[in-house]
Amino acid sequence: MAKFIINGGKPIGGTFHPRGNKNAVLPMLASCVLTDQPIILHNVPLINDVKVMLQLLESIGVDVTLDDHTLTLCAKGLHTTELCPELCAKVRTSILLAGPLTARHGSATIYPPGGDVIGRRRLDTHFYGLRSLGAEIAIDQAYRFKAGPLTCWKMVFDEASVTATENILMAATLAEGASTIYNAACEPHVQDLAHLLNAMGADISGIGTNNLTIRGVENLHGAEYTVQPDYIEVGSYIAASVATGGQLAIPNAGDPLTLQVMQRTFAKLGVEWTRDGRDLFVPQQTQRRIRPDEGNATPKIEDGIWPAFPSDLMSVCIVLATQTHGTALFFEKMFESRMYFVDHLLGMGANIIPCDPHRVVVVGPTQLRGGMLSSPDIRAGMALLIAACCAEGQSIIKNVQVIDRGYEAIEDRLAALGADIVRED
Repeated sequence: MAKFIINGGKPIGGTFHPRGNKNAVLPMLASCVLTDQPIILHNVPLINDVKVMLQLLESIGVDVTLDDHTLTLCAKGLHTTELCPELCAKVRTSILLAGPLTARHGSATIYPPGGDVIGRRRLDTHFYGLRSLGAEIAIDQAYRFKAGPLTCWKMVFDEASVTATENILMAATLAEGASTIYNAACEPHVQDLAHLLNAMGADISGIGTNNLTIRGVENLHGAEYTVQPDYIEVGSYIAASVATGGQLAIPNAGDPLTLQVMQRTFAKLGVEWTRDGRDLFVPQQTQRRIRPDEGNATPKIEDGIWPAFPSDLMSVCIVLATQTHGTALFFEKMFESRMYFVDHLLGMGANIIPCDPHRVVVVGPTQLRGGMLSSPDIRAGMALLIAACCAEGQSIIKNVQVIDRGYEAIEDRLAALGADIVRED
Protein backbone atom coordinates (compact mmCIF):
# COMPACT_ATOMS: atom_id res chain seq x y z
CA MET A 1 0.00 0.00 0.00
CA ALA A 2 1.14 3.54 -0.72
CA LYS A 3 2.29 5.80 2.09
CA PHE A 4 3.19 9.45 2.62
CA ILE A 5 6.30 10.62 4.39
CA ILE A 6 5.87 14.11 5.83
CA ASN A 7 8.38 16.32 7.60
CA GLY A 8 6.33 18.80 9.57
CA GLY A 9 6.79 22.45 10.44
CA LYS A 10 6.51 23.95 6.97
CA PRO A 11 3.85 26.66 6.37
CA ILE A 12 1.36 25.77 3.65
CA GLY A 13 0.55 28.78 1.52
CA GLY A 14 0.35 30.29 -1.93
CA THR A 15 -2.38 30.06 -4.56
CA PHE A 16 -4.70 27.07 -4.56
CA HIS A 17 -7.03 26.22 -7.46
CA PRO A 18 -9.91 23.95 -6.33
CA ARG A 19 -11.20 21.09 -8.44
CA GLY A 20 -14.82 20.21 -9.08
CA ASN A 21 -17.03 18.93 -6.28
CA LYS A 22 -16.50 15.20 -5.69
CA ASN A 23 -20.03 14.70 -4.40
CA ALA A 24 -21.52 16.55 -7.38
CA VAL A 25 -19.58 14.93 -10.18
CA LEU A 26 -20.27 11.32 -9.11
CA PRO A 27 -24.07 11.53 -9.60
CA MET A 28 -23.46 13.59 -12.73
CA LEU A 29 -21.54 10.63 -14.15
CA ALA A 30 -24.51 8.38 -13.40
CA SER A 31 -26.88 10.82 -15.13
CA CYS A 32 -25.30 10.12 -18.51
CA VAL A 33 -27.36 6.89 -18.88
CA LEU A 34 -30.54 9.00 -18.99
CA THR A 35 -29.81 9.96 -22.63
CA ASP A 36 -28.14 8.66 -25.80
CA GLN A 37 -26.57 12.06 -26.42
CA PRO A 38 -23.16 13.20 -25.13
CA ILE A 39 -22.75 14.80 -21.72
CA ILE A 40 -19.68 17.07 -21.45
CA LEU A 41 -18.43 17.92 -17.99
CA HIS A 42 -15.71 20.46 -17.22
CA ASN A 43 -13.63 20.78 -14.03
CA VAL A 44 -13.85 17.06 -13.26
CA PRO A 45 -11.63 16.05 -10.31
CA LEU A 46 -9.26 13.21 -11.21
CA ILE A 47 -9.80 11.24 -8.01
CA ASN A 48 -10.03 7.50 -7.51
CA ASP A 49 -13.79 7.47 -6.94
CA VAL A 50 -14.28 9.15 -10.32
CA LYS A 51 -11.96 6.63 -11.96
CA VAL A 52 -13.93 3.69 -10.51
CA MET A 53 -17.25 5.20 -11.63
CA LEU A 54 -15.85 5.62 -15.13
CA GLN A 55 -14.78 1.99 -15.15
CA LEU A 56 -18.32 1.03 -14.11
CA LEU A 57 -19.80 3.09 -16.92
CA GLU A 58 -17.40 1.69 -19.51
CA SER A 59 -18.22 -1.85 -18.36
CA ILE A 60 -21.90 -1.36 -19.30
CA GLY A 61 -21.14 0.26 -22.67
CA VAL A 62 -20.79 3.99 -22.00
CA ASP A 63 -18.21 5.69 -24.21
CA VAL A 64 -15.80 7.71 -22.04
CA THR A 65 -13.37 10.36 -23.29
CA LEU A 66 -11.18 12.28 -20.84
CA ASP A 67 -9.16 15.32 -21.93
CA ASP A 68 -7.33 16.88 -18.97
CA HIS A 69 -10.25 17.78 -16.62
CA THR A 70 -12.95 17.68 -19.32
CA LEU A 71 -14.98 14.51 -19.64
CA THR A 72 -17.32 13.42 -22.44
CA LEU A 73 -19.78 10.60 -21.78
CA CYS A 74 -22.12 8.94 -24.28
CA ALA A 75 -24.40 6.05 -23.30
CA LYS A 76 -25.67 5.33 -26.83
CA GLY A 77 -23.87 1.97 -26.85
CA LEU A 78 -25.19 0.77 -23.48
CA HIS A 79 -25.42 -3.04 -23.63
CA THR A 80 -26.26 -4.14 -20.07
CA THR A 81 -27.83 -2.80 -16.90
CA GLU A 82 -25.99 -5.20 -14.58
CA LEU A 83 -22.97 -3.71 -12.83
CA CYS A 84 -19.69 -5.43 -11.98
CA PRO A 85 -19.72 -6.66 -8.34
CA GLU A 86 -16.03 -5.91 -7.78
CA LEU A 87 -16.35 -2.33 -9.01
CA CYS A 88 -19.54 -1.73 -7.00
CA ALA A 89 -17.67 -2.77 -3.87
CA LYS A 90 -15.06 -0.06 -4.43
CA VAL A 91 -17.35 2.97 -4.41
CA ARG A 92 -20.56 3.87 -2.59
CA THR A 93 -21.95 5.90 -5.48
CA SER A 94 -22.43 2.79 -7.62
CA ILE A 95 -25.95 2.81 -6.10
CA LEU A 96 -26.60 6.08 -7.98
CA LEU A 97 -26.97 4.13 -11.20
CA ALA A 98 -30.10 2.39 -9.89
CA GLY A 99 -32.43 5.32 -10.51
CA PRO A 100 -31.35 6.42 -13.99
CA LEU A 101 -30.89 2.87 -15.34
CA THR A 102 -34.33 1.79 -14.10
CA ALA A 103 -36.01 4.97 -15.36
CA ARG A 104 -34.66 4.81 -18.90
CA HIS A 105 -33.83 1.15 -19.47
CA GLY A 106 -36.34 -0.60 -17.21
CA SER A 107 -33.93 -2.50 -15.00
CA ALA A 108 -30.75 -2.34 -12.96
CA THR A 109 -28.72 -4.87 -11.01
CA ILE A 110 -26.52 -3.20 -8.41
CA TYR A 111 -24.25 -5.16 -6.10
CA PRO A 112 -23.65 -3.90 -2.53
CA PRO A 113 -21.76 -0.61 -2.73
CA GLY A 114 -18.51 0.17 -0.93
CA GLY A 115 -17.25 3.48 0.42
CA ASP A 116 -15.90 4.82 3.70
CA VAL A 117 -16.63 2.89 6.89
CA ILE A 118 -17.79 5.82 9.03
CA GLY A 119 -20.99 4.28 10.39
CA ARG A 120 -24.17 2.73 9.04
CA ARG A 121 -25.17 4.19 5.68
CA ARG A 122 -28.63 2.85 5.00
CA LEU A 123 -30.21 2.49 1.56
CA ASP A 124 -33.83 2.34 2.73
CA THR A 125 -34.65 5.82 1.42
CA HIS A 126 -33.39 4.87 -2.07
CA PHE A 127 -35.69 1.83 -2.06
CA TYR A 128 -38.66 3.82 -0.75
CA GLY A 129 -38.29 6.45 -3.46
CA LEU A 130 -37.91 4.02 -6.35
CA ARG A 131 -40.78 1.85 -5.14
CA SER A 132 -42.91 4.99 -4.86
CA LEU A 133 -42.25 5.67 -8.55
CA GLY A 134 -43.34 2.13 -9.47
CA ALA A 135 -40.14 0.09 -9.45
CA GLU A 136 -40.08 -3.47 -8.15
CA ILE A 137 -37.05 -4.38 -6.07
CA ALA A 138 -35.74 -7.85 -5.26
CA ILE A 139 -32.81 -8.26 -2.86
CA ASP A 140 -30.52 -11.30 -2.72
CA GLN A 141 -26.78 -11.04 -3.27
CA ALA A 142 -27.60 -7.96 -5.34
CA TYR A 143 -30.24 -5.24 -5.51
CA ARG A 144 -32.42 -5.95 -8.56
CA PHE A 145 -34.62 -3.14 -9.85
CA LYS A 146 -37.30 -3.60 -12.51
CA ALA A 147 -39.98 -1.26 -13.84
CA GLY A 148 -42.14 -0.33 -16.76
CA PRO A 149 -42.68 3.39 -17.27
CA LEU A 150 -42.26 5.10 -13.91
CA THR A 151 -45.14 7.22 -12.64
CA CYS A 152 -45.18 10.28 -10.41
CA TRP A 153 -45.61 10.18 -6.65
CA LYS A 154 -45.58 12.57 -3.70
CA MET A 155 -42.74 11.33 -1.52
CA VAL A 156 -41.81 12.26 2.04
CA PHE A 157 -38.31 11.07 2.89
CA ASP A 158 -37.67 9.83 6.43
CA GLU A 159 -34.17 11.30 6.21
CA ALA A 160 -32.66 14.04 4.08
CA SER A 161 -30.30 11.61 2.36
CA VAL A 162 -28.04 13.20 -0.24
CA THR A 163 -27.55 10.13 -2.43
CA ALA A 164 -31.20 9.07 -2.16
CA THR A 165 -32.32 12.56 -3.21
CA GLU A 166 -29.93 12.41 -6.18
CA ASN A 167 -31.03 8.91 -7.17
CA ILE A 168 -34.76 9.66 -7.04
CA LEU A 169 -34.24 13.06 -8.68
CA MET A 170 -32.66 11.37 -11.70
CA ALA A 171 -35.32 8.65 -11.89
CA ALA A 172 -38.23 11.10 -11.59
CA THR A 173 -37.06 13.18 -14.56
CA LEU A 174 -38.45 10.46 -16.87
CA ALA A 175 -41.51 9.50 -14.79
CA GLU A 176 -45.01 10.31 -16.03
CA GLY A 177 -46.48 13.35 -14.28
CA ALA A 178 -45.17 15.60 -11.53
CA SER A 179 -43.37 14.02 -8.56
CA THR A 180 -42.45 15.77 -5.34
CA ILE A 181 -39.78 15.01 -2.77
CA TYR A 182 -40.33 16.54 0.65
CA ASN A 183 -37.45 16.47 3.16
CA ALA A 184 -35.06 16.32 0.21
CA ALA A 185 -31.37 17.03 0.77
CA CYS A 186 -30.43 20.50 -0.48
CA GLU A 187 -26.61 20.48 -0.27
CA PRO A 188 -24.71 22.41 -2.97
CA HIS A 189 -23.83 19.20 -4.80
CA VAL A 190 -27.51 18.19 -4.97
CA GLN A 191 -28.27 21.61 -6.42
CA ASP A 192 -25.43 21.21 -8.94
CA LEU A 193 -26.86 17.88 -10.15
CA ALA A 194 -30.33 19.41 -10.49
CA HIS A 195 -28.96 22.25 -12.62
CA LEU A 196 -27.22 19.74 -14.91
CA LEU A 197 -30.45 17.73 -15.26
CA ASN A 198 -32.35 20.89 -16.18
CA ALA A 199 -29.65 21.65 -18.76
CA MET A 200 -30.40 18.16 -20.16
CA GLY A 201 -34.08 19.07 -20.55
CA ALA A 202 -35.50 18.07 -17.15
CA ASP A 203 -38.08 20.22 -15.38
CA ILE A 204 -37.01 20.51 -11.73
CA SER A 205 -38.13 23.32 -9.43
CA GLY A 206 -37.47 24.07 -5.77
CA ILE A 207 -33.72 23.70 -6.21
CA GLY A 208 -31.92 24.73 -3.02
CA THR A 209 -34.91 23.86 -0.81
CA ASN A 210 -36.06 20.63 0.84
CA ASN A 211 -39.17 20.45 -1.32
CA LEU A 212 -38.42 19.47 -4.92
CA THR A 213 -40.91 19.16 -7.76
CA ILE A 214 -39.93 17.11 -10.80
CA ARG A 215 -42.20 17.21 -13.82
CA GLY A 216 -41.39 14.20 -15.94
CA VAL A 217 -40.38 14.62 -19.58
CA GLU A 218 -40.38 12.11 -22.43
CA ASN A 219 -36.66 12.36 -23.21
CA LEU A 220 -33.52 14.06 -21.99
CA HIS A 221 -30.78 15.32 -24.30
CA GLY A 222 -27.07 16.05 -24.13
CA ALA A 223 -25.60 19.01 -22.26
CA GLU A 224 -22.34 20.76 -21.43
CA TYR A 225 -21.78 21.75 -17.81
CA THR A 226 -19.02 22.94 -15.47
CA VAL A 227 -18.86 21.22 -12.08
CA GLN A 228 -18.78 23.75 -9.23
CA PRO A 229 -15.71 23.92 -6.94
CA ASP A 230 -15.50 21.41 -4.11
CA TYR A 231 -16.18 23.35 -0.91
CA ILE A 232 -14.95 20.41 1.19
CA GLU A 233 -11.61 20.53 -0.60
CA VAL A 234 -11.54 24.33 -0.17
CA GLY A 235 -12.24 24.01 3.56
CA SER A 236 -9.59 21.31 3.93
CA TYR A 237 -6.88 23.44 2.35
CA ILE A 238 -7.94 26.47 4.40
CA ALA A 239 -7.53 24.36 7.56
CA ALA A 240 -4.12 23.14 6.38
CA SER A 241 -2.87 26.63 5.63
CA VAL A 242 -4.15 28.26 8.82
CA ALA A 243 -2.99 25.42 11.09
CA THR A 244 0.56 25.57 9.72
CA GLY A 245 0.84 29.37 9.78
CA GLY A 246 0.57 30.03 6.04
CA GLN A 247 -1.60 32.29 3.93
CA LEU A 248 -3.71 31.17 1.00
CA ALA A 249 -5.32 32.71 -2.07
CA ILE A 250 -8.15 30.69 -3.63
CA PRO A 251 -9.45 31.95 -7.00
CA ASN A 252 -13.01 30.81 -7.80
CA ALA A 253 -13.48 29.30 -4.35
CA GLY A 254 -17.18 28.75 -4.98
CA ASP A 255 -20.66 30.06 -4.39
CA PRO A 256 -20.68 32.95 -1.86
CA LEU A 257 -23.59 31.46 0.11
CA THR A 258 -21.77 28.14 0.45
CA LEU A 259 -18.65 29.96 1.66
CA GLN A 260 -20.77 31.89 4.16
CA VAL A 261 -22.09 28.64 5.64
CA MET A 262 -18.51 27.41 6.06
CA GLN A 263 -17.26 30.69 7.49
CA ARG A 264 -19.89 30.62 10.23
CA THR A 265 -18.10 27.65 11.84
CA PHE A 266 -14.51 28.48 10.86
CA ALA A 267 -14.99 31.83 12.62
CA LYS A 268 -15.59 29.95 15.88
CA LEU A 269 -12.06 28.60 15.47
CA GLY A 270 -10.67 32.10 15.03
CA VAL A 271 -10.29 31.85 11.26
CA GLU A 272 -10.92 34.93 9.16
CA TRP A 273 -10.87 35.42 5.41
CA THR A 274 -11.81 38.08 2.92
CA ARG A 275 -13.86 37.50 -0.20
CA ASP A 276 -13.97 39.33 -3.50
CA GLY A 277 -16.84 37.80 -5.45
CA ARG A 278 -15.96 34.11 -5.72
CA ASP A 279 -12.29 34.62 -4.77
CA LEU A 280 -11.00 34.08 -1.22
CA PHE A 281 -7.91 35.28 0.59
CA VAL A 282 -6.94 33.66 3.89
CA PRO A 283 -4.23 35.68 5.70
CA GLN A 284 -1.65 34.27 8.08
CA GLN A 285 -3.27 33.87 11.50
CA THR A 286 -0.90 32.59 14.18
CA GLN A 287 -2.60 33.98 17.31
CA ARG A 288 -6.07 32.59 16.77
CA ARG A 289 -8.45 32.05 19.66
CA ILE A 290 -11.56 29.91 19.78
CA ARG A 291 -14.54 32.23 20.02
CA PRO A 292 -16.74 31.38 23.02
CA ASP A 293 -20.51 31.24 22.87
CA GLU A 294 -22.56 33.88 24.65
CA GLY A 295 -21.81 34.06 28.37
CA ASN A 296 -18.23 32.85 27.74
CA ALA A 297 -19.53 29.29 27.33
CA THR A 298 -17.43 26.63 25.61
CA PRO A 299 -18.55 26.62 21.97
CA LYS A 300 -20.13 23.55 20.44
CA ILE A 301 -19.22 22.78 16.84
CA GLU A 302 -21.75 20.35 15.40
CA ASP A 303 -22.60 19.08 11.95
CA GLY A 304 -25.92 18.36 10.32
CA ILE A 305 -27.87 18.46 7.09
CA TRP A 306 -27.37 21.55 4.93
CA PRO A 307 -27.11 24.42 5.74
CA ALA A 308 -25.56 23.11 8.97
CA PHE A 309 -21.80 22.63 9.04
CA PRO A 310 -20.89 19.65 6.79
CA SER A 311 -19.77 16.44 8.44
CA ASP A 312 -16.97 16.07 5.89
CA LEU A 313 -15.17 19.06 7.44
CA MET A 314 -15.37 17.93 11.07
CA SER A 315 -12.13 15.93 11.01
CA VAL A 316 -9.96 18.72 9.59
CA CYS A 317 -11.50 21.26 11.99
CA ILE A 318 -10.65 19.06 14.97
CA VAL A 319 -7.00 19.18 13.87
CA LEU A 320 -7.27 22.95 13.39
CA ALA A 321 -8.60 23.27 16.95
CA THR A 322 -5.49 21.51 18.30
CA GLN A 323 -3.49 24.46 16.93
CA THR A 324 -5.81 27.19 18.27
CA HIS A 325 -5.96 28.82 21.71
CA GLY A 326 -9.02 27.76 23.68
CA THR A 327 -11.46 24.89 24.17
CA ALA A 328 -14.21 23.58 21.89
CA LEU A 329 -16.67 20.69 21.97
CA PHE A 330 -17.10 18.86 18.66
CA PHE A 331 -20.36 16.96 18.21
CA GLU A 332 -20.50 14.54 15.25
CA LYS A 333 -24.20 13.81 14.70
CA MET A 334 -24.17 12.18 11.27
CA PHE A 335 -21.85 9.15 11.48
CA GLU A 336 -21.13 7.07 14.56
CA SER A 337 -17.59 6.03 13.54
CA ARG A 338 -16.18 9.31 12.24
CA MET A 339 -14.53 10.33 15.56
CA TYR A 340 -12.44 7.18 15.95
CA PHE A 341 -9.49 8.77 14.12
CA VAL A 342 -8.78 11.05 17.12
CA ASP A 343 -6.84 8.15 18.67
CA HIS A 344 -4.10 9.01 16.16
CA LEU A 345 -4.11 12.64 17.27
CA LEU A 346 -3.85 11.59 20.92
CA GLY A 347 -0.79 9.55 20.01
CA MET A 348 0.70 12.68 18.41
CA GLY A 349 0.26 14.63 21.66
CA ALA A 350 -3.05 16.40 21.08
CA ASN A 351 -5.02 17.46 24.15
CA ILE A 352 -8.35 15.82 23.29
CA ILE A 353 -10.92 14.39 25.68
CA PRO A 354 -13.12 11.75 23.99
CA CYS A 355 -16.57 11.93 25.63
CA ASP A 356 -18.34 9.22 23.63
CA PRO A 357 -18.35 8.02 19.99
CA HIS A 358 -19.96 11.29 18.87
CA ARG A 359 -18.28 13.98 20.99
CA VAL A 360 -14.75 15.16 21.78
CA VAL A 361 -13.41 18.17 23.63
CA VAL A 362 -10.29 19.76 22.13
CA VAL A 363 -7.99 22.04 24.14
CA GLY A 364 -5.33 23.94 22.22
CA PRO A 365 -2.80 24.76 21.18
CA THR A 366 -0.52 21.75 21.50
CA GLN A 367 2.71 20.91 19.70
CA LEU A 368 2.03 17.71 17.83
CA ARG A 369 4.68 15.04 17.37
CA GLY A 370 5.32 13.04 14.25
CA GLY A 371 4.10 9.47 14.27
CA MET A 372 3.18 6.32 12.38
CA LEU A 373 -0.39 6.78 11.17
CA SER A 374 -2.96 5.07 8.95
CA SER A 375 -5.79 6.70 7.04
CA PRO A 376 -9.17 5.17 8.00
CA ASP A 377 -11.35 7.19 5.60
CA ILE A 378 -11.06 10.06 3.12
CA ARG A 379 -11.68 12.98 5.49
CA ALA A 380 -9.82 11.53 8.46
CA GLY A 381 -6.92 10.87 6.09
CA MET A 382 -6.82 14.52 5.09
CA ALA A 383 -7.01 15.53 8.75
CA LEU A 384 -4.03 13.32 9.58
CA LEU A 385 -2.12 14.87 6.69
CA ILE A 386 -2.75 18.32 8.17
CA ALA A 387 -1.70 17.08 11.61
CA ALA A 388 1.52 15.67 10.15
CA CYS A 389 2.25 19.01 8.44
CA CYS A 390 1.85 20.74 11.84
CA ALA A 391 3.86 18.17 13.77
CA GLU A 392 7.44 18.31 14.95
CA GLY A 393 9.51 15.68 13.18
CA GLN A 394 8.58 13.06 10.61
CA SER A 395 5.27 11.29 10.14
CA ILE A 396 4.42 8.31 7.98
CA ILE A 397 0.82 7.85 6.85
CA LYS A 398 -0.17 4.48 5.45
CA ASN A 399 -3.25 3.45 3.45
CA VAL A 400 -3.17 6.75 1.56
CA GLN A 401 -5.05 5.33 -1.44
CA VAL A 402 -8.10 6.09 0.71
CA ILE A 403 -7.23 9.81 0.57
CA ASP A 404 -6.80 9.54 -3.21
CA ARG A 405 -10.49 8.67 -3.44
CA GLY A 406 -11.42 12.26 -2.57
CA TYR A 407 -8.42 14.53 -3.16
CA GLU A 408 -6.66 14.80 -6.50
CA ALA A 409 -2.83 14.55 -6.53
CA ILE A 410 -2.79 15.57 -2.87
CA GLU A 411 0.96 15.23 -2.34
CA ASP A 412 1.84 17.26 -5.45
CA ARG A 413 -0.58 20.04 -4.62
CA LEU A 414 0.50 20.24 -0.97
CA ALA A 415 4.18 20.22 -2.00
CA ALA A 416 3.51 23.09 -4.41
CA LEU A 417 2.16 25.04 -1.42
CA GLY A 418 5.25 24.40 0.69
CA ALA A 419 4.65 21.06 2.43
CA ASP A 420 7.55 18.59 2.75
CA ILE A 421 5.76 15.46 1.54
CA VAL A 422 6.62 12.51 -0.68
CA ARG A 423 4.74 9.39 -1.70
CA GLU A 424 6.23 5.91 -1.59
CA ASP A 425 4.43 2.98 -3.19
